[in-house]
Amino acid sequence: MTPGPHPRHELDDRVHSPVRFSLLALLRTVDEAEFSAVRDALEVSDSTLSQAATVLRDAGFVRVRRLRVGRSTRSWLAITDDGRDAFEHHLTVLRTIADPHST
Repeated sequence: MTPGPHPRHELDDRVHSPVRFSLLALLRTVDEAEFSAVRDALEVSDSTLSQAATVLRDAGFVRVRRLRVGRSTRSWLAITDDGRDAFEHHLTVLRTIADPHST
């Protein structure tokens, strides 16, 4: 056992929720994704995705682009460089917790 603080203290609560983690994981594989496609891929409601995207947007991890299409507004989501870094760090910490002897 390595002395020092447990690696769980390095987990970012803004990333750690299953929906937010899944959203960042999906967005890191594309340049940008339309809101409804992300909603369907993550199997969540509009409200749940909107709440997750807002937390990540406020943290600077996701960019939201809105475009007026006819009478409605469509939204696209994209991961930022800070979001990519936060996700990668979070994933590294999870791996350290899951297999502490591999580091």
